[in-house]
Amino acid sequence: MNDTYYEFGTAADRWDRAQMFFEAKEYLTAARILGGLVEEAPEQVAPRLLLARSYYHSARLGRAEEELRAVLDIDPVESYARLMLGRTLERQGRGAEAASHLRIAAALTGDFGSGADRQ
Repeated sequence: MNDTYYEFGTAADRWDRAQMFFEAKEYLTAARILGGLVEEAPEQVAPRLLLARSYYHSARLGRAEEELRAVLDIDPVESYARLMLGRTLERQGRGAEAASHLRIAAALTGDFGSGADRQ
């Protein structure tokens, strides 16, 4: 991977840059920056979660699933990661597997009327 200007700077600089690219819907660029941050601090949930979202929005669903599962390994009650994992699995046509994650996400947030129990 060739280094580019947005991959330089402190971790905080790169985090800000990654968020900027994500907000600009430049998901592949955001993922590239976030991948480096995740390598440097694999225990951090926020960069992994934004990386998963970047993968999801760029239709790299397998990678999104991997990152979401890694987030849940670190923090099993991270409700947004659970919801995203369910949505990612749905998008891959794995509705039965998705349903349990969506139910858990609803239970974690107390949002039982959101339709998360659909199958």
